[in-house]
Amino acid sequence: MSTAVMKDAPAARGERTAVAAAAWRTNPVAQAFWLLRLGFTVAPILFGLDKFAHVLVDWDRYLAPEFADVLPWTTHELMYAVGAIEIVAGLVVALRPRFGGYLVAAWLGGIIVNLLMQANFYDIALRDFGLLLGALTLARLASAVRPGLTRA
Repeated sequence: MSTAVMKDAPAARGERTAVAAAAWRTNPVAQAFWLLRLGFTVAPILFGLDKFAHVLVDWDRYLAPEFADVLPWTTHELMYAVGAIEIVAGLVVALRPRFGGYLVAAWLGGIIVNLLMQANFYDIALRDFGLLLGALTLARLASAVRPGLTRA
């Protein structure tokens, strides 16, 4: 009986791969999951890297003075830490989307609080709230989509 199980194992894996591929092509839930997973992997990594390069924007101006005043580092040094955290968050989403979605949502919540402490960034805080909802959606989809479709 054990030899029959051994023979069937590769076929079962192949069938799972075929089922996962078919689900990706036909299942809107799986498609939504993968789109969100890709977006919440790439965006935090790119934004995190830009905290070191400042190509897109001068990120230092987005830190609320209340935070900058109580922490022992310069705003620029804090942005390096923020960048590193964002890169790690993107990698966590890639590897463990269910946990990573909640991690990114919590991080976005902190960013929203920081932005609301400044009068000029309410529009960005509102945009980040939409992203927070997307990250929560990713986490919920990750718990609903079969493991064969998530590879997580």
